[in-house]
Amino acid sequence: MKTISTVVLLCLSLLALQACQQQAQPDKTTLDNATEKLSYALGIEFGAKMKELKTDIDFASLVQGIKDTLASGKSLIENTEVAGILLEFKKTEGEKFLEANKDKEGVTTTASGLQYKVLKEGSGATPKSTDNVTVHYRGTLVDGREFDSSYKRNQPTSFPLNRVIPGWTEGLQLMNMGSKYEFYIPSELGYGKRGAPGSIIGPDAVLVFEVELLKIN
Repeated sequence: MKTISTVVLLCLSLLALQACQQQAQPDKTTLDNATEKLSYALGIEFGAKMKELKTDIDFASLVQGIKDTLASGKSLIENTEVAGILLEFKKTEGEKFLEANKDKEGVTTTASGLQYKVLKEGSGATPKSTDNVTVHYRGTLVDGREFDSSYKRNQPTSFPLNRVIPGWTEGLQLMNMGSKYEFYIPSELGYGKRGAPGSIIGPDAVLVFEVELLKIN
């Protein structure tokens, strides 16, 4: 499961190597060459990603984990435990997001746990679960990473409403044609514990969709 970007993993590796090879040094005040500038840029990327996690991180333990991996030494955690720890973190991260999001202005929560916000209210018909619809959409994870967008393809997509994830089936039936909503979909109304193999949507992922209902076919 990918919880942080490749560039952040590279940055962490650089930090670990630095920790292995050098003692603590005073803060830098200048960047004298391309290598130092690249290293600093990676540090900025790392810091931004760590902020996005919005959780307590013990830096010493983080660096130790990378050092042990790079050295192929004995891990303090069994390999079989690692995936479970990260999955539990991702599940908790999603739950915290939904708990905070439900109290934001304009957000409504349905009985199923689906959350939505009206961005633009249309005046056309409302689809039924048996209808085929045409929409424009953009999907992201709660950390803002985009995994799909019909807008980027400049091509709306059509599908039977009863053949998509439950969050979409329920949410689109709340919309009038011409509406644009934002959906916040709990994992059980999305891809569940399996996630979506081949994408960045991991197990127990909460999904955020901006959806525009263009047509009821």
